[in-house]
Amino acid sequence: MLSRAELDRVARVLEAELGGARLEEVREAGPSEVALALYRGGGAGGRRTLRLSCDPEAGRVEEVPEAGAGAGVRDPRRPRRGARAAPPPLVALLRRRGVGARLSAAGTVAGDRHLRLVFERTGSEGPAERVELRLLLMGGRSNLLLLDRDGRLLAALRPLRATLRDAVPGQPFRAPEAPPRPAGPDRFADLPDPDLLRAIHEHYREWVGRREGEQRLAALRRAFARRRRALERKLALVEGDLAEAEAARDLRRQGELLKSALRRVRPGDREVLVRDFESGEDVRVALDPALSPVANLEQLFRRHRKATRKAARALAAKGEVEAELARILDLSRELEDLAGADDAALRRFAERPEVARIVARYAPREPSPQPDRDPRARPFGDLPKRLWPARYRSSDGLEILVGRSDEGNDVLSTRIARGRDLFCHLDGAPGSHVVIRTGGRRDVPSETLLEACELAVHFSKAKDADRADVLVAQASLVRKPKGAKAGLVQVAGGRVVHLRREPRRLERVLDSREPEDGG
Repeated sequence: MLSRAELDRVARVLEAELGGARLEEVREAGPSEVALALYRGGGAGGRRTLRLSCDPEAGRVEEVPEAGAGAGVRDPRRPRRGARAAPPPLVALLRRRGVGARLSAAGTVAGDRHLRLVFERTGSEGPAERVELRLLLMGGRSNLLLLDRDGRLLAALRPLRATLRDAVPGQPFRAPEAPPRPAGPDRFADLPDPDLLRAIHEHYREWVGRREGEQRLAALRRAFARRRRALERKLALVEGDLAEAEAARDLRRQGELLKSALRRVRPGDREVLVRDFESGEDVRVALDPALSPVANLEQLFRRHRKATRKAARALAAKGEVEAELARILDLSRELEDLAGADDAALRRFAERPEVARIVARYAPREPSPQPDRDPRARPFGDLPKRLWPARYRSSDGLEILVGRSDEGNDVLSTRIARGRDLFCHLDGAPGSHVVIRTGGRRDVPSETLLEACELAVHFSKAKDADRADVLVAQASLVRKPKGAKAGLVQVAGGRVVHLRREPRRLERVLDSREPEDGG
């Protein structure tokens, strides 16, 4: 991302070259990027397009050719936004309140990488409209904010809960307090000011292209590895089914022997001893005493037919699984041959239908961050407030919910939690239900999981234990038995986390409790 020295220079260039320019268009340019079309006069050459990016690794301000103004960094697994999809709130608000306004000021906040772009529009009626774009380059906490004329926060491009937890929409924005940052190097010092914004674009276009290629390669490798493991597990199951072919032959043999000794079987017998004249052995044929001799015979042949069909299906499936496994190995080798090639060849490989299907299933993109809720809204709809869980925020920005009563535990685990949310509970002892809101993501950060486990132990009868076992399972595996008392659920699966208590971790997550809102 840009250094403070580079951002200071960008502000001076914007003030000098685009001061007074009219904002004509606002577009979403990527997951963390917005494109602004500005016009200062001078014919066709007077229209210039800026892209403001709060990407955690590549935050920047650049000028892009008009044809590529909307081309942002795109996850190789992310489908393109449909024409009718709603824009992010910041883009929609800036369109309503900023288009037609002129850039009246550009500058930085002293001592930090914060860029301010102020747009003002004078009207014949009422006070002038004034909004400010504030680009904060703060690594993982980077964000792009829209402020009103009084400095109140209107919208943020990235979720506040993961970047600026103390910022509240509708309230005056105060930048996080931090010691002054060093100015850092100016990588473009040899270039004149008129070339600066285009030079930044060229520099980051190459960098972002390399990162996109690395992301695409990692996604393909992950997808192929997961598909290979899934096929290997399926092959093991199929081979287990094939073992039933031998059982099928034995069932037929028992049926034939029972047929020859049917007259000797009496109702209620549990077995019959029959001589096998081919082998010369005496064979014990187990019987169901509740069935008649003929029904026992029919049951043996019925089981034989079922085992035979199952073995036949397994034999056919084995060939298919082995063929697909061989194909995955071929694709993996082909991918490794492309690892050092240019990104265009890797992109063509990823777009092949068979490869795209595997990636979509086994390495899906992370769900888009959910927009920040209006803090005045009721977070749990029409549920009575007494059933609302306590809300905490993990160090990774995920929401952790804790039931506050037996009835509240039931509501949390069976009504509020969603399929891929994680359910946590002290193993084998009473305690609060704890749910990590994953937003559909598959991999929950380990620190978030440990913080949720700390809460599960803290709100239980084992709160003073130094070590504890916590059951963790997907919410989709949690069921409420019919007629069970409040707070009692059944969990079909999951794993046990052996938690070694850490007071600092518990203190941090307890301090993150969010206030109850709504009402």
